[in-house]
Amino acid sequence: MKYRVATSSLNLRDFPPTMDNSTVLANIPFRHTVKLIDNTESEWWKVKLLNTDKEGFVCSKDLELIDENIEKNSDIEIPNFEPSPISSLDTKEETYKPIGNPDIPFRDLTNAETKKASIKKIIEKLNVSKSFRYEKDEADTYCNIYTFDYCFFTQVYIPRLRWTDKAIEELEKGNEVPLIFDDTVRPFYSNYLYDWFEESSSNFGWQKIDNVDELQKKVNENGGVGIISAKRFILNKSGHIVVVVPETETEKAYRVDGKVIYPLQSQAGYDNYNYFAEVRKDWWANPDPEKGYSSAIFYYHD
Repeated sequence: MKYRVATSSLNLRDFPPTMDNSTVLANIPFRHTVKLIDNTESEWWKVKLLNTDKEGFVCSKDLELIDENIEKNSDIEIPNFEPSPISSLDTKEETYKPIGNPDIPFRDLTNAETKKASIKKIIEKLNVSKSFRYEKDEADTYCNIYTFDYCFFTQVYIPRLRWTDKAIEELEKGNEVPLIFDDTVRPFYSNYLYDWFEESSSNFGWQKIDNVDELQKKVNENGGVGIISAKRFILNKSGHIVVVVPETETEKAYRVDGKVIYPLQSQAGYDNYNYFAEVRKDWWANPDPEKGYSSAIFYYHD
């Protein structure tokens, strides 16, 4: 039987934490699929992470059963690597894996105030304006990687990887497929992310928002996560994606007559900013067919 993680993340342990010296083996992301091995103990079940050799114990109340009669071929498990110590702010190695740095905090979900305070710390630690991981180079810019890292630490899901067509064929047959970068999985770039938000993000708790004023308000009030995603006129050029973040005492959105015109954002890209608003104006509405965007969308996650 297969189950899906029903919380923002779930610890896989070598033994139930009721036993001495229980160790966390992995952090399983939201909606990742696991296979049940043993549920003799009502609270702590032994499971296997699909497409890996990892087995361990998880809290059963944080899982939901997958109805395989309904979802047999329609809901292939999400490809995710575990955080890696090689994936860091000082290198561009293994950027397809979450950063394995225990000094970077996760968003504290206790209440709105703790969410906002911890988001501020996450932005400070990731330090996108200075970190080598996000610096543009001759090959590319890295808005998608920064957005993924930000969402990882704020405990909301966006995809970093996608299965290749060949891997999907095997998965649809019911076979397990190992995670091999640039073989069985490939990166999710910004144009793909635009489509993912429109087609699939609601399954992961994202809500589409009509305008940036409403988006900034929700992010401020709830300590949530905002996204602006824009698709190019020329589809073989990279789109762009940024996060909309809570205002602080010193960092503010730009308003006219009390209405947010340019929200408070954080981004990697051609230029990297820990915080910005007015300096890039409404970049997502640039109508230039060479450099601009054909459409933009706004999304929110609590």
